[in-house]
Order: sequence, then C-alpha cells, then structure tokens
Amino acid sequence: MKKYRLLTPGPTAIPENVLAKFAEPIIHHRTSLFEVQFKKVQDNLQWLFQTKQPVLTLTATGTGAMDATVTNLFSPGDEVITVNGGKFGERWTKICRAYGVKAHEIVVDRGAAVDAVAIEKLLSANPHTKAVLFQASETSTGTLMPIQKIVELCHKKNVLSICDGITAVGIFNVPMDDWGLDVLITGSQKALMLPPGLAFISLSERAYKAAESSKLPKFYFNLIKERDSQAKQQTAWTPAISLVTGAVESLQMLRDQGREALFAAHEKMAEATRNAARALGLELFSSAPSPVLTTVKVPASFSVDQGKKITKIMQEKYGVIITGGQDELAGKILRFSHFGYTDLFDIVNGISALELTLHELGYQVEFGTGVGAVLKTYQ
Repeated sequence: MKKYRLLTPGPTAIPENVLAKFAEPIIHHRTSLFEVQFKKVQDNLQWLFQTKQPVLTLTATGTGAMDATVTNLFSPGDEVITVNGGKFGERWTKICRAYGVKAHEIVVDRGAAVDAVAIEKLLSANPHTKAVLFQASETSTGTLMPIQKIVELCHKKNVLSICDGITAVGIFNVPMDDWGLDVLITGSQKALMLPPGLAFISLSERAYKAAESSKLPKFYFNLIKERDSQAKQQTAWTPAISLVTGAVESLQMLRDQGREALFAAHEKMAEATRNAARALGLELFSSAPSPVLTTVKVPASFSVDQGKKITKIMQEKYGVIITGGQDELAGKILRFSHFGYTDLFDIVNGISALELTLHELGYQVEFGTGVGAVLKTYQ
C-alpha cells in the first residue's frame, strides 16, 4: 500500500483531528447548534484576516469569491486594472470581461513581481478606473507581489484595492485593516487545512458602499444579503455544513499556534526548500519568491517531456505529489508547496523523492545533498 504525501498548492493535507470532525453526525444549519459553531468560525476568521469587518463564508471554491467580488462591486462598462502575473492573475481579467467590466490588464513576466510604478502609470492613463485587482501570491509561479505598495497606491488614487489572498492568508502577514485593503479573499483548501468547498471574503466599508450601487446581476453570490444573514450566524443559502464544522477545528489550531509563529514556520519551510533546490544545482524560477511555495526550473539539460516526467515519477513511484507548471510553463518548472498542515519531515520526504527521481532521469545527484540542506536550515 502506497502512502501519498501532498505537497501541492491546494488541496493541502488535512490534520487528523479535522478529518475526525467530518465523521460526526451532521447538524441542521437552521438551528442554534449551527449558529454556535458558525460564530466560532466567524470570530477566528476575523482574527486570521486581521479585520474588524465581517468575513463572509461562501459555499464555493476561491474562484467563487473572485466571481462574487466582480459581480457585487461593479456595473457593466466599469473600468478596472488587473495584474496578470500568471494563471490566477489572468483569472481576474477573464472574470471581469465575462461580466462586461473593462479590464486594463498589466501582463507581468512569469516569475516576476509587478512593478507598482506600472500600475500607477496605467491609473493615470485611465482616470475612470474603479479598482485594482491583483494576487498577494501568484500561485502558478510562486511569486510574491508588493501588496502594501499596491494598496497605498490605490488609496492615493482613490480606487479600491482587491486582493486574491487565496494562497496568502494564514501563510504570511496580510493585515487587512492595518494596510487598508478593500477586499481580501481565501479558500478552505489552502492554509485553512480543509477540503475544497468554502471561500472566505471580507469587504471594507468602501467596498460595501461600491456594492450598494453595483448593477451587475447577482443572486447566489449576493454579498450584502450574505452579510445581513451572517450577522445572525446564518448563511443565506444552505452551507457546506460539514466543512464549517471542520473549520471550527482547523481555525482554532491556527489561532492556538499564533500568527507570528504561523508565519515564521512557513518562512522557515520556504527557506529550507529553496536551500535544498540550490544545493541540488537547481535554479529558482521566481525573482520574488513567495513563502507559499517554491518554484524551481527543471534541469537545463531536460526536455519538456522529461520535465513532465518528474511529477509523474514522484507520484507514481514515491507517493509524493507536487505540481508542475501550467500552460506555457508545463514541463519547465516544478512547484513545491509548503503551507498548511506541512512540517520539516514533509519537506524532507519531498526532497528525497526529488533526488531519487532526478537520478532516475539521468541528472547527476549526490544523494542526501538536498535533504542535508533542509536539515541544516532547521538546525
């Protein structure tokens, strides 16, 4: 029997005590039993988002929260700026254009962070812009974006700052209220250590004001309706009850660890993984590495087909699941996630499997080199 280890950027591994919650008898969502559980989730989400604003729970993936952001804040013909630094930044553009919102897109070189100056120039050239939509961490390239600089620029230009924090919240510091973010979102299958199925979104007062005048059609993802319902510890529609129950457990685990310790642990795992890659002679792909995941280029001597074989062999032979590149990056990069329910020994296992796989594909490896770098980083 093969044991699989998940080092993917979502879904992530789920703690045993959270899995156990899913085996408990289900409760009805229109009862005081649910309201008590939901209140715990709400309080801990506010702690995680670092906001006094309500954090709404939607039964959807993170893309549902992205979709809801656009339909609730804008009207047909509105102008926005989207930052396309990869597959997920591109998604902001696609959602906006699907609803008739005019997206002025900044396309960033893959693996590079956006330059805030470029955003400022585009804002100046398009004075009717209402918002800037961007990623905190572009998951497809493992790149950290200059979040605070973008938010400061948005305040300077009096436009909304809308941040996809799906692979950021609970991993590194994104203090919503202190930085003045107008929208921040995440998903259950990331740092929250849950299965896919819940999205979380918080809006500032400025964002809710924009929502009041939005003319785009909305029904299921009506955030004002959700805000009013969830103020009473109820959701507007039937929620994923079991996932909410699991979130009580997983969020409390994060809170017990503490934000500073949580962020430090993720930074240490990122540092260890980067050091391992360098020790193996692999080149980091991103020029602004995110603590969420480490992206490395496949060896220069490998073909695209060989690059694709790395993830296949690691999964099928060694039970370690990582991800490769998407679209034009397929077969060219490897993505090791190190967030959520991940620790030192998960990283050691992942690098061990990588060493074995690279050796099998003809790359010169001195066994233990990458693993040794991980251990030395921790030591």
